[in-house]
Amino acid sequence: VARGRGRSQPVAKAGPVAQRRLRPWVTPVSPCPQALLHKYSHIRKTRPDGNCFYRAFGFAHLEALLEDGQELQRFKELSARSKDELVAQGFTEFTIEDFHNTFMELIEQVERRVPPAQLLAAFNEPSTSDYLVVYLRLLTSGCLQRHRPFFEQFLEGGRSIKEFCQQEVEPMCKESDHIHVIALARALHVPVLVEYMDRGEGGATHPHVFPEGARPRVHLLYRPGHYDILYK
Repeated sequence: VARGRGRSQPVAKAGPVAQRRLRPWVTPVSPCPQALLHKYSHIRKTRPDGNCFYRAFGFAHLEALLEDGQELQRFKELSARSKDELVAQGFTEFTIEDFHNTFMELIEQVERRVPPAQLLAAFNEPSTSDYLVVYLRLLTSGCLQRHRPFFEQFLEGGRSIKEFCQQEVEPMCKESDHIHVIALARALHVPVLVEYMDRGEGGATHPHVFPEGARPRVHLLYRPGHYDILYK
């Protein structure tokens, strides 16, 4: 949920884009452009704490899996073996096990077809939500390191992929750029469409799909430093 005077929750209830435009206190950006209203019906806010990409990605995909049993089974099988793949890369099993367990528990909730409100409540429970973020960060780091030659071309400043992961991916509250989106989409085989909003007046958006040409399963709105969930 967005910043306010009180304590916020990581994921907010969905609301019409038109309503979202009337709440400038959520994030200091221009109103949603008219073009966005024609493409999407709702937007779901996430807490602007540097973890918003992972939380938005995680909730958006798991919520969609409540209505897609075939993709759920594929995603569950891949997720179940992902811990062993990280361990094989050199991550410490004892360190990552609890985070993986929480991730799988959320997937199992979806498998039981819990009401969306219950999934939302789980994402707004701090330890559950943060453990999910940690594990998605680890998956992103693992993918970046497995495909080092490809991802090194995106780096600046002479850092190695491992240094980048230790400094910009694995720590909580570090913001995400396109390299993080590409890596997580690749790690979990979940294509993502990001609507990038211009900084200038009018707030035009430019959609990019990761990987290019794929059919997106997750739709996100990016404004400088922040991701929210979009609904068709």
